[in-house]
Amino acid sequence: MRFAIEHNQLIPESLLKTSQKTNTISQIETLPHIPLQPSFSFNHDLQHYLSGKQLLLEDIPFSLEEIQQHYQNGYLVYRKALLQHGRQHECLRCGTKEPRWFSTFPCARCSENCVYCRQCLMMGRVSSCTPLISWAGPVPEIKGSEKDQGLLQWTGALSAGQQHASNLVVHAVHNQNELLVWAVCGAGKTEVLFKGIEQALQQGGRVCIATPRTDVVLELTPRLKAVFPDVEVASLYGGSEDRHKYARLTISTTHQLLRFYQAFDTIIVDEVDAFPYSVDQTLQFAVQQARKPGSTMVYLTATPSASWQRECRLGKREYVTIPARYHRHPLPVPQFVWCGNWQKRLANKALPDNLVYWLNQRIENNKQALLFAPKIASMELILPILRKLHPKVEAVHAEDPNRKEKVTCMRNKELLILLTTTILERGVTFPNIDVAVLGAEDSIFTESALVQIAGRAGRSAQFPKGEVSFFHYGKTEAMVSAQKQIMRMNTEGFKKGLLDV
Repeated sequence: MRFAIEHNQLIPESLLKTSQKTNTISQIETLPHIPLQPSFSFNHDLQHYLSGKQLLLEDIPFSLEEIQQHYQNGYLVYRKALLQHGRQHECLRCGTKEPRWFSTFPCARCSENCVYCRQCLMMGRVSSCTPLISWAGPVPEIKGSEKDQGLLQWTGALSAGQQHASNLVVHAVHNQNELLVWAVCGAGKTEVLFKGIEQALQQGGRVCIATPRTDVVLELTPRLKAVFPDVEVASLYGGSEDRHKYARLTISTTHQLLRFYQAFDTIIVDEVDAFPYSVDQTLQFAVQQARKPGSTMVYLTATPSASWQRECRLGKREYVTIPARYHRHPLPVPQFVWCGNWQKRLANKALPDNLVYWLNQRIENNKQALLFAPKIASMELILPILRKLHPKVEAVHAEDPNRKEKVTCMRNKELLILLTTTILERGVTFPNIDVAVLGAEDSIFTESALVQIAGRAGRSAQFPKGEVSFFHYGKTEAMVSAQKQIMRMNTEGFKKGLLDV
């Protein structure tokens, strides 16, 4: 797409009435600023479609003439999608600067070889001639009773640890601060957010709960709709029907936030340590770009990175811990069990004797167990051995098309042992489970992963004392750090009176 500048306004080439010199938007050094014309009668459907968004022209189901009319009256802005600094490029949608993510193609829209960003290509191609289109007019009015008191319809009670964290979340929302909620697995982080979300909505703000995983979006959506029945909720993930809904409360994957721009007054990032968000700077950029200036940011995690833990200790990051589960029982502490060269045993179609003993104990007591393995190739050798011990055994991994069905079978107690990769390190709850890791020394088992894995056990108030064993061929720093983190949380929980002796 090419533009001319006429009367200090950008005019798309296809709308020019006379032949003029045109440039791609990236070639225009300073984009004109168009003041808002309050007397203009704007399209409310377009307002709802674009508010807080940054979309490509092909994503907007309105004519270019109508889009241009709103631009000329200050209700829309055209922004550059790519910046060029000498030979370096920067994508303003996903923040990518690495040269390997940029390539060129012969562009029919501008008749040049256009540079484009491959990093965020799945959201539609942004290139040198691509404008990002955003709403610059007044935001849509709040519907219904969202400014009224009593938005939250929840009759549950918080534990003392949850209540303290909830109070700080409300304080952060009120004062537009950042806060890390460092809560142990199974502490009830979602309930801690309820009052803070209500506070944000009563202040007239938009709230987004962002998470790296689609299944968390699908789990949270009905829960939030139930406790905020008078608030419109949008649920965003790949293929979602709510993709273009304007809502006061949005639950979204972090990928979908690439389409948002200065949209939310409060953003809550759940599972901030989870893949891919923890390692993908474009997703972190998307979250920051989706914030309004002067907004609230709340991070949730059971396993902060080492750098974040250090910032907390040094007082450089505002945080609150919930070191105990609601049922007031301590977290199961992983036990280290040396099992020798388990890969050599596995090559000979055998498992370490102490692991077989551990499994047989669960079988004799009819106690369900999760067994984590580092690689799919290992699982393929382990599964037939386990089935010789007991028939009710299955294996799951990320590429397994029947993963959800197998997890459901485990929940329904149709399986006794479930062999898995780290795909089940989080997001699943079984009430009465023991957990083992084979090959805990493998690099796939980071401190974060091991804490999450240990957190599968003891979550239920009826069965709060599950056992966790790390079978290894040499202790690693990650194993030791994970064990220490869990023990520190238990110590803190006892000191704060949140655990029963």
